Amino acid sequence: MPRKMLQFTHLPQRQPDKRGAAERRGDFGEISKAFTESSAGEQSSRCEQCGIPFCSIHCPLGNNIPDWLMLVAAGRMEEAYAVSSATNTFPEICGRICPQDRLCEGSCVLEQSRHGNVTIGAVEKHITETAFAEGWVRPALPAIERGDSIGIVGGGPAGLAAAEALRRKGHGVTVYDRHDRMGGLLIYGIPGFKLEKSVVERRIRLLAESGVRFVTGTAIGRDVPFDELRARHDAVLIATGVYKAKPLGIPGDDLPHVHAALDYLIAQNRRDLGDSVPLLDARGKDVVVIGGGDTAMDCVRTAIRQGAKSVKCLYRRDRANMPGSKREVSHAEEEGVEFVWMATPESITTEGVRANRMHLGMPDASGRQSPVVIEGSAFTLPAGMVIAALGFDPEEMAIPGLALSAWGTIETDDGLMTSLDGVFAAGDIKRGASLVVWAIKDGRDAAESIHRYVSAKTAQAAE
Repeated sequence: MPRKMLQFTHLPQRQPDKRGAAERRGDFGEISKAFTESSAGEQSSRCEQCGIPFCSIHCPLGNNIPDWLMLVAAGRMEEAYAVSSATNTFPEICGRICPQDRLCEGSCVLEQSRHGNVTIGAVEKHITETAFAEGWVRPALPAIERGDSIGIVGGGPAGLAAAEALRRKGHGVTVYDRHDRMGGLLIYGIPGFKLEKSVVERRIRLLAESGVRFVTGTAIGRDVPFDELRARHDAVLIATGVYKAKPLGIPGDDLPHVHAALDYLIAQNRRDLGDSVPLLDARGKDVVVIGGGDTAMDCVRTAIRQGAKSVKCLYRRDRANMPGSKREVSHAEEEGVEFVWMATPESITTEGVRANRMHLGMPDASGRQSPVVIEGSAFTLPAGMVIAALGFDPEEMAIPGLALSAWGTIETDDGLMTSLDGVFAAGDIKRGASLVVWAIKDGRDAAESIHRYVSAKTAQAAE
């Protein structure tokens, strides 16, 4: 049934129902239930249809959010999916894992006016799941085959987004990944309670059906020399992400019960996928996770599900200055995680983590207040497992002629081409550890630049 818009004056904000904390602690299934058609329509009708859509402006992909909200409110779901998928390669994934509270929903005019933002992420998920159920989501089959070949190194969100866009234009695409599955952090890094792996696998099947060729278990530089890769393809995109853990840099950080966040998450995700791998198991242990980003939230909530005796998150700033999603913090607290704010680790022993209390001093170059140790405030948290979740750096890349930044990321021009002709870079390996939605944007942008580059080469060869 079509609905009028601007219904925020009498319809309160409502997020999808969540499974109870006691139930969800026992498994790795997604915690949120799906919107019904009626609920999605009602929540969409709350949109104010702003003349300046701040939700779209603050979406890295520039999604036409007010348009598809209006279409959902009108019951025009197939058109809503067409609009949603026009700017976003993986809307069902972004609807689940984007930190909407920091992006579109946090910028909603209704949020600023204290009416409560439109539940954009949940509606986005509803649109795409409806589209899959109705058979509206189809492989990107090109109208013509161009006869060229693009090689993509890395099967994460940037590489897969580029593959879809290039294949849609008729380019031959081969994606290489060193792991045994495509998906990158979508498969191995993000826990199932945020993103069930069947959702990612469904998209990868669609890409394969569109003609994208996947080569797994192949590391460029180890199994295939980079020069050989360039010779195979008309252009190459590097989208390897960043996987090297930032070190704690404190005494005891090399003890056997100290683990990098990604090692911990990959072990659990592989187990969930049915692989027989040694599990880094928190069962029965006091667990301390050091860090305050979304990866730290993934770790604390995984430890809870593994049956940890206690789980504490140690973060050097306060709740207001935490870089992770506030929604994820709330979910973690509901599930039994304890946050130790304003504290930083000093050392790790076999018994636990020795830490110091902090206070916030003057702002640093980024504008955030710098944490300062309070002298004489040391205390110890018992810990049978310590997980370091301080972020990620690029792994070393030994490619002659490839210009790198001081941080080890790949430098590119405005078109995402590197210092090597015909070699492009996208995602975290280009911008540093960031959000999946930014990786998707980079992948789509790189695909446009690669298309122009290869088309120009083809035209020049025909002259």
